[in-house]
Amino acid sequence: MDVRPFWLAGRPATGDAELTVTNSHDGRVVGVCSVPTPGQVEEAVAAAEAVRKEAAALPIHVRAEALAHVSRRLAERADEIARLIMEENGKPLFWARGEVGRAISTFRFAAEETRRLSGEALRLDTEPAATGRLAYVSRVPYGPILAITPFNFPLNLVAHKVAPAIAVGAPVIVKPAPATPISALVLGEILAETDLPAGMFSVLPVPNDRAATLVTDPRLPVVSFTGSGPVGYAIMDQVPRKHVTLELGGNAAAVVLADADLDWAASRVALFSNYQAGQSCIAVQRVIVEESVREDFLARLVPAVEALVTGDPADEKTQVGPLVSVEAAERVEQWVDEAVTAGARVLTGGTRDGATITPTVLTDVPADAKVSCEEVFGPVMIVQTVSGPDEAFAAVNASKYGLQAGVFTRSLDLAFRANRELEVGGVIIGDVPSYRADQMPYGGVKDSGVGREGIRSAIADYTYEKVMVLTGLSL
Repeated sequence: MDVRPFWLAGRPATGDAELTVTNSHDGRVVGVCSVPTPGQVEEAVAAAEAVRKEAAALPIHVRAEALAHVSRRLAERADEIARLIMEENGKPLFWARGEVGRAISTFRFAAEETRRLSGEALRLDTEPAATGRLAYVSRVPYGPILAITPFNFPLNLVAHKVAPAIAVGAPVIVKPAPATPISALVLGEILAETDLPAGMFSVLPVPNDRAATLVTDPRLPVVSFTGSGPVGYAIMDQVPRKHVTLELGGNAAAVVLADADLDWAASRVALFSNYQAGQSCIAVQRVIVEESVREDFLARLVPAVEALVTGDPADEKTQVGPLVSVEAAERVEQWVDEAVTAGARVLTGGTRDGATITPTVLTDVPADAKVSCEEVFGPVMIVQTVSGPDEAFAAVNASKYGLQAGVFTRSLDLAFRANRELEVGGVIIGDVPSYRADQMPYGGVKDSGVGREGIRSAIADYTYEKVMVLTGLSL
C-alpha cells in the first residue's frame, strides 16, 4: 500500500515513521500516512511565521478564489472523498456524503465572506473636537493558526478551521486526529492546487503526545481546538496568553412538550441520537418528555429506533455504523452496564458486536450515571419525564455542558421562553439539537467551550480590530 505524504508548507513530504489507518468495522488497513519528524514540524512552523505578512497582505480576490477552488474540487471528487471518510472513520456512506456536501458549502461560504471583508469607515466629527477626522476599522489576523481537529468529522471540522484562516490571510497548521488523518491530507492535496503562497498551510499527522510542542510554540498565537473537554482546557491552561478557541463536548437534550408533533419528534430523535453512531457533540443524548405525552411518545420512539439499519458502513442502506474503535465501543458498553446496574431499564439495544453498539434507549437512569451526566459519544439516549416546561427547562440546564438543545413545541411563546432560559449556545425549535447550518454561529457555554465557529464568527475570532484615524479631512 502506498504511503500518503503529509503537507509541509504547501508541498508533499515524508518523514521517518508511518501511521496506519484501519476500518473500525472489519479491521482492514485502509491507508498508511507518513509522520513528520520533529525537524519537519519545526520547518512547518518556521514557514508559517515567515509567510505571515505576505499572507495577511494577499488580495481579497486571491483568497476568495483559492477558497472557491477548494469548494469546486471537493464537489468534483465528492464520491471519492465520501468513501475515504467512510473507510477511515466508519461512518456510513449516507452520512459521509452529507459531510462532504457540508464541506463544499463551508468553503463556498468562506469565499463569499472573504469578498465582504471591506472594513468600515466611521465619521468621528460627531463631536467638535473630532472635526475633519475619519476612522477606518479593519480586521487583522493575529497570526498563524494551529488547528487541532477530531476524528468524528474528519473533513468538515477541518474545513471550519482552514477556510476562515485563508479568508483572513492567516497561515494554518492542521494537526488531524491520528485515527482519521486521510481526509485532511486530501484537503491539503486540493489546497496545493491553488495560488496560495508556500507556507500558507501544512497538514501534519503527528501523534497526540507530540502536539504539546505545537501548542506552546509562540509563533502560533492562535489555537483552535475541537475535541474533549479535559484536553481542551489543558491546552488553555498551558498557553494562557494565546488566543484559544475551544469547541468541546456536550450531552445534548431534546425536549418534547405536550403540544409537539410526536411522530416528527420521535423520528428525528431516533435518527439523530444514532447518526454518526452517536459520535457527535450535538447528538441527542437526553430526551426530556412532558409526562402527559410520555407513553404516546415512547410508543413511537422505540419502534423508530429499532427500525434503523445498523451494519456495514459501505452498505448504502446503513444508517448506524461502528464507533471509531473497539475500545470506544467497549467504553460505551461499560457505561450502559453501569447505568443498568444502578437501576436503569433498557427499552431497546444495549448490546455490542465489535466496534458496533446497537442503538440504545434507557429509562429510569440515575442522575449521576455517566450516560446521564457525561458525554456518551455513542448511540445511546436516556428518556426522562417532567411535569411541564418549567421542569423541562430546568432539566436541560442541570448539566455542566451547554452546547445546543432542541425543543419540540408549536408554541411561539414557549419557543422564545426556551431561547431566553436555556443555558446553551444554540436553541433549535421544532427539531433536534443536532441541527447545524455551517454559516451560523456555533459553539457552547459552560464546559462546552469558548468562542464560536461558523465562517463569519471564526473570521472575527481569528482577527482583531485595527483602527486608522485620518485627520484634517473635508468631510
